[in-house]
This record gives sequence, C-alpha cells and structure tokens, in this order.
Amino acid sequence: MPDLRLAVPVVVAWAAAGLGIALEPPWPVAIALWLAAAGTLVVALLRRGGHAPLVAVCLAAAALVTSAAAVQQPERRPAELAAMAADGRYLRATAAVTRVVGDRFEATLVGVNAPNGTTVAFGRVPVLVFHAIPDDAGIGSTLHLGGTMQPTPPGDDVSFLYFADRVTVAAAPPALLSTMNGLRAAFLSAATALPGPGGALLPGLAIGDTSAVPEALDADMKTSALSHLTAVSGANCAIVIGLIMLLGGLLGVPRGWRVAASVVVLAGFVLLVTPEPSVLRAAVMALIVLVTLAVGRPVHGLPVLAAAVIVLLSIDPWLSRSYGFALSVHATGGLLLLSGPLAERLARWMPRPIAAIIAVPLAAQLACQPVLLLLEPSIPVYGVLANVLAGPAAPVATVLGSLACVLLPLWPWLGAVLTQLAWLPATWIATVAERLAGLPAARLPWPEGAIGLGLLLLITAAALLALLTARWRRPAALLVAVLVVGTLGGTTGARLLQRAGQPQHWQIAVCDVGQGDAVLVRSGAATALIDTGPDPALLTACLDQLGIARVSLLVLTHFDLDHVGGAAAMIGRADHALVGPPDAPSDHALLAEIQRGGAPLQAAAAGQHGRLGELRWRVLWPTGAVEEPGNDASVTVSFDGVGDCANGCLSSLFLGDLGATAQARLLAAGGIAPVDVVKVSHHGSADQHPELYARARAALGVIGVGADNGYGHPTDDLLSLLQRTGTAVARTDRSGLLLIAPTSVPGTVELWTERAAPDDSPTE
Repeated sequence: MPDLRLAVPVVVAWAAAGLGIALEPPWPVAIALWLAAAGTLVVALLRRGGHAPLVAVCLAAAALVTSAAAVQQPERRPAELAAMAADGRYLRATAAVTRVVGDRFEATLVGVNAPNGTTVAFGRVPVLVFHAIPDDAGIGSTLHLGGTMQPTPPGDDVSFLYFADRVTVAAAPPALLSTMNGLRAAFLSAATALPGPGGALLPGLAIGDTSAVPEALDADMKTSALSHLTAVSGANCAIVIGLIMLLGGLLGVPRGWRVAASVVVLAGFVLLVTPEPSVLRAAVMALIVLVTLAVGRPVHGLPVLAAAVIVLLSIDPWLSRSYGFALSVHATGGLLLLSGPLAERLARWMPRPIAAIIAVPLAAQLACQPVLLLLEPSIPVYGVLANVLAGPAAPVATVLGSLACVLLPLWPWLGAVLTQLAWLPATWIATVAERLAGLPAARLPWPEGAIGLGLLLLITAAALLALLTARWRRPAALLVAVLVVGTLGGTTGARLLQRAGQPQHWQIAVCDVGQGDAVLVRSGAATALIDTGPDPALLTACLDQLGIARVSLLVLTHFDLDHVGGAAAMIGRADHALVGPPDAPSDHALLAEIQRGGAPLQAAAAGQHGRLGELRWRVLWPTGAVEEPGNDASVTVSFDGVGDCANGCLSSLFLGDLGATAQARLLAAGGIAPVDVVKVSHHGSADQHPELYARARAALGVIGVGADNGYGHPTDDLLSLLQRTGTAVARTDRSGLLLIAPTSVPGTVELWTERAAPDDSPTE
C-alpha cells in the first residue's frame, strides 16, 4: 500500500501557492508560515513521533512556495508599469516571445518607453499579446510592440494583456532556439502535407504542436477524451530517456555517461516541444529519476512526483492555477496509485494483458475527471474505450514523429519516410476520435460548480470501493448506480425543461461567448451570424444548443479577436460572408480560409442590402469613403421586416464597436430609424453618442460582455444613457444566452435568458 502521507505536503503547498499569488503582498503570510514551521520542527525534535514531523514538512513547503510568490511578484507586476497601463497610455515596448497561442502570443517584456522618453527596463513581466506573431518570428524572437495594456487579476499566469496594433521583429532568437524553431517548422510543414486528419494531428502527437488541428478534429479529440495525447508529458519523456538508457546499456556505456546523455537529450527535447506545464512536470520527474539512478538509489514513483510538484511550485507558484499542470499531476498520480490495483482486480474477470490495457486509461480518467469537469460540465462516455483503442498507437507516432523532426534537416529522405510511417498511427488515432465522438450520447451532461464536483468525487470514491474491496463491493456499487442515474436523470431533465421554456419562434439569439460578440438573426429557414466571439469552442457550443448547423450570411464587423476569434468554427458552414476592412496578414489569411470553405466574400459598404427570409438587411456603415481598419470601421447592419411578415419581424441594429465619433457620422449620414433591438456598441463602453440611441429608441439593448472583464464594461454612463432613452438592458455576463422573439404588441419583445439576473429590467 503506497504511503499517501506524501500527498499531504503537495496539497498544502499547492493551496499555499494559489493563495500566495493572489495576495498583494504575500510576505506576511510567508513569514508566519516560516515561524510556524520552525516552531513545529522544534516540537517534532523534542517529542519524537506523532504527526509533528509531517506538519512541519507541510508548513515548510507552504512557506517555501509563498516566499517564492512574494519574491517574484514585484518583478512580474512592477508598480511603475501598472501605473502606465492604468492610465491607458499608448506604450511602445520590447518583448521576447515565449509561447505562440493561435493568433496571439505570450512574451516577456524587456523594456517599455516611458512618457518622458526614457526606456524603463524590465526582466520578468509576462504578457499576453493580442496580435498575430510575424511570419519570420518564433519563440525567442525579440519584438517591438505598440499598443495599450490592461492589468490582469492577481494570480493570473500573465500580468498584463497587451493590445498591439504594431508588431515588428527586432532581433532573431538565440541560435539554439532558432534551431528548434526551424525543426518544428520543417516537421509541421512535412506532416501537414500528408492527407487527411492524420497529417494535422501528427505534430501534436510528436512535439505538442496543435496549430494545424482543425476545429472539428479538436472537438472530437476532446469529446472522446483523447486530447491528452497531443499534450507532451511523461510518456514522451519516458520514451526518449528509455531509448537512451537502453541503447547505452546494449553498447556497454557506463551508467554515469548514460545518465549524463539522458539529461542533455531531455533538455533538448524540452526546448523542442516547448516548456508547457505538463512538459515541465514530466521533465523534472525524469531529472529526479536520473539523479536517483546516478547515485544508485531505488526509484519510487510517488516520492518523485511529490518532489517534482513542490520543486516546480517553488520555481513558479503561478503553476498552481494551470489546468494543464493540474491534469498532468492528477494523471500521473492516478497511474501510480490506481493502475496496478485496478489491473489486479480486472484480471479476475478477463485476461491479464487486457486488464492492464484497460486499467491505465481508466485510472487516468478517474483521476483527471474532477479537473476536467471544471472545464466542461460533462462526462465522456467512451473515453476509456477510445484510449484503449488509440493508446497503443500514440507512442509509435511519438517516437517516429520525434525522430523525423530531428532528422528532416540532416537526412530529408529518411525524415520524410519516418514522417509517413508516423502518419499511419496518427490517422488511426484521428479515426478513433471521429468515430467515437459521432456515437450517440458521446458526452453526458453533468451539474456545474461545487455540487457537480462533489457528486463526481463521491461517485469516484464509491466506484473505487466497489472495484478494489470485497467488503464494500455491493453497497458501493449500488450507491454508484443510484447517484449516476439520479444525477444524469436530474441534469438531463433540467436541460430538457430549460429548452422547453425557450421561445421556439426566437428571431435574435445573443450567444454567451464571454467578452465578445456573436449574435444570430433568424427568419424562417435563413440565419445570419454577426461576429463569432473570441473562441471557436464557445461559438460551436452556442450553435449546437440552438440547432444551427449552417448560416446563410456571416458578417464580420471588424477583425478584433473578440469579434473574429471564433471564426474557425464557421469554416465551411457559411453561404456568404460580408466583411469589414482587413488589416494584418492574419486577417487576410482568415478571409482566405473562409473563402476556401465555400463562402464568397463581399467587402461591406453602406448601401448594400439583401434578404434573409422575411427580413431585409442593409449595410449602414462604413461609408464609401475609405475607413481605417479597426473599431470605427465596424460594419453596421440593420434588419427590418419585408411585406406582411407573417411570422412577425423584429427590427434590429448592430453597431459593432463603433466609437462616439463614428456613431455621430453614421447618424448624420441618415438611415437610423427606431428599432426593436439594438446591439450596443463596444460591449457597453463609455465611448457612445447619446443621440444615436435616442434616435433608435430600441425596446431592448443587448450587450455581449464577459464577467469580470477588467474594462468596466458595461459602464455606468452607458447604462444611464439607455435608461434615459427607455431601452431595457440584457447582458450575457449576467444572463447567459439571450433569445429574443416578437410579440403581438408593437414596440415590445419577448426575452428569454439562460440565467436569471435579479436586476435586469422587464422588457414587456
């Protein structure tokens, strides 16, 4: 039986790290913890025995990670930089790229130009830059940035959000990082040239690069609980080190030299796949194992895992809030604790090799599901089966793909052959994901929040009792059955009741996509989508909930991330696209993808019009004059009924992110008439023209806005303005999905909200 006392210091240190990064400053807590640890250690030395030694270790671990947070906090969020950001100043900065995430990237600020013209140097300020990285840049590149900054809440893994309108390359990466960037780029190009989903998935399996994975395949991987295969972790490191140690042993290389070679190769592998949280956890564990082997001591999994977690939290306490790190630790702990006992129990009912194959994914899913539930409140029904089928193919794709990545620049013919061989298991994994994700009830709904998490933990504990013990098997199995049936029945019933209460004749749906816009307008069989929000997954969930498989008209008002970040979900799902003026190369690349998906593109200009069922749409802005890309060039479109409107027609006005000046010009150009619904500009910012809203006299103003968005949206000024014009307010941050339908009373609308908001005004 493993000694579970090792888990106690880890849990305490993890909680202390999460607390320490949220406090400003954490020094008082750190000092108190050090004093408590010293006092407890004295008690442990005097009394010898009892729980005092364990308590002392826990307090020392907590003090260590809290002190690390206290030391790093001033460097990560300098007061001078926070003041510059709070003023909303346009800042020019120099930053080094640390990670690329889709069409944005993370970086460490090197320096910022102060208002007095001097350059203020910084060393460890992590920022998330909302701009595509230049094509000739990569990890380690030094970039010049221009834009505004917004502080993040305490405890966030980045200290500032940088909204850049200018990004240029200042310096190439150091030689080693440049080499790794070249290896990744060459392998990505070779893999994606292969046909089908296997080519897109292979870079993720081999080096953790998921940039080529289509949105649909990514969703299928998540639905079938296979997405962990594209997160490089312990299995990849174990394979790499295992090969070095095995080959060295066969060649008679002394153990010390094999360990040294393994450390060097491990460091290179981490740089190649980039130091994600799961990679760091695996690498530190592997390093501890190598050091232990070098000194001739036996290796035990749980102490290694516990030591790795505390070491990493001491180096970077902000890992305590990383879902990737949590999933990696939970999966490893589940395998160490549960896979053996589960295999022994399952072997009583099936052949031992099959029992071992099933036990590994079952142990990992049982350990990780509580964390996964916080990300998405549902249970993957076929997750274990998917991992049993796809799991054996993953190490083959990893080994062959990693070798191909390294060998492509040296021996292109051999690298190409290995890439093609690795494509076969990658294609098998993609096929398993697609087939199982397409089965009925692939994911079952589960309650959200603390109640859902508590139920899942109780069911998991009961299931383990039923599987691993003889005494409690029957009552535990009965409890599992009752809880599972009751929970799924209650959740499904609640969702059916919720959907039954939705107005089936809705004409406008405002998706809850966080801080962003994604609004549907429906008339008969035709549907328009105005903007896509910041995240394809959030948009897809909304479309699925409403049963929208395709849209007749896609309107992209402008190319800020919160309006087009989810556009990948619409590739191949739109009949026609009406777009604002693009700016960056990434904007043009997105439009090319939409066009390749079968949607003809049309640059929006005032005066354009068309039909959507019984509605007529008209473009009111931008005017014929050339508008600079950005908020004030937002496509502004209106909808109103045509003819008899047998099904009832709501008139509506969608303002994108137009500022007050552009709104005044729009109003002066004419065409603004009273409407039933207005989509409030720029998520309810204060930059509004009151007379436009007075002219529109909408019954309802809808605001797509994220909770705790950091911008103060919607502002009190905007809410007061709408109140003065007699416009009721509905907000996605408080009410979730909004569905709006016509009524028999002119000038009123029917509003359905996903969640009750106590201070929302009635609209009828």
